[in-house]
Amino acid sequence: MLRFMTAGESHGKCLTSILEGLPAGLKITQEYINSELERRQKGYGRGDRMKIESDEAQILSGVRWGKTTGTPISLQIENRDWKNWEKVMSLNQEDRSKNVFITKPRPGHSDLPGVLKFNLEDVRDIKERASARETASRVAVGSVCKKFLLEFGIKFFSVVEEIGGIVSMGKLSEIEKRYSAIEGSPLRCADINAEKKMIKLIDNAKSKGDTLGGKFKVVVKNLIPGLGNYIQWDKRLDGRLALALMSIQAVKGVELGSGFGFSKLLGSQAHDEIGYSNKNFFHKTNNSGGIDGGMTNGEDIVLTAVMKPIPTLMKPLKSIDIASKKIVKAEIVRSDVCAVPACAVVAESMAAFEIANTLLEKFGGDSIPETKTNFENYKKQLRNF
Repeated sequence: MLRFMTAGESHGKCLTSILEGLPAGLKITQEYINSELERRQKGYGRGDRMKIESDEAQILSGVRWGKTTGTPISLQIENRDWKNWEKVMSLNQEDRSKNVFITKPRPGHSDLPGVLKFNLEDVRDIKERASARETASRVAVGSVCKKFLLEFGIKFFSVVEEIGGIVSMGKLSEIEKRYSAIEGSPLRCADINAEKKMIKLIDNAKSKGDTLGGKFKVVVKNLIPGLGNYIQWDKRLDGRLALALMSIQAVKGVELGSGFGFSKLLGSQAHDEIGYSNKNFFHKTNNSGGIDGGMTNGEDIVLTAVMKPIPTLMKPLKSIDIASKKIVKAEIVRSDVCAVPACAVVAESMAAFEIANTLLEKFGGDSIPETKTNFENYKKQLRNF
């Protein structure tokens, strides 16, 4: 069983994560992890923070001579901006000053429920941890999981489908073929014409002190049937993937395959007919998004998620000062205008963690060769069914 935990604040010294349960013998380098972190930082509409940070993870434990040892992997990402916030984020009580308190919570953010929950006077105590800066740790962990899944031929792709009502017309069936263009796109978009309109929309929102959300897809390819389980609610892979993606800051909706579109279809239109060829079962369509009954069915997993507009506005909405209880404008802090492309990369990592977890639950193994042997034996079983 895999598990991971992150720690750290947006403007603290660093972000730390620990990944436990990965078999020994996986080849992994800091360079590979950092290439994934670089993908998270890209995207038209990002804020000035990305000009300061150049995220690089250090592997502090769990890897020796380029391979995992089977022990917990600890990863650390330095916050370069911390040097500008040392007093504000100080550990020492003597540095405490009400002059730096934030008391104007942002509508749509964790600010208000957080201070109420923890009985705190300063919104900064909430925003520092609630910030999407934490997702850098998730991408570091997810990159290791993606590298593990590559050992079994499993690949991840993501593409932005919509921003601010502008919809990309790129075909999902061509995502792998066109992926170099998607990776090179400032908005992870497969449709150049739509992308131009999206960029204009982002520029317009920025000029007005506003923000934009959007929709993206994550596609997972080369899966075998039988990952996940139907026997208990918390073992169903679709539920676990929905939780993983919904846990990402600002994600407000997740669907699998045709998702909410099923509400418009008859059963005869909705379900994917089954075929058989070359000793393999297959589905003639993929409305189910690669999962039936909480288990992979051998088709691509197709996840769609929607990210709401970021709640930090340069022309803020009305709020209530938690100290004076007077009507005020919400706090203005440095932020992105649009981070949908980055969110798609984070979603890849969260999906990778859950799929790696279910693969290890099924095949076990304390080393990569042992897990691979179990995996290959199962593939033989499928061919001989």
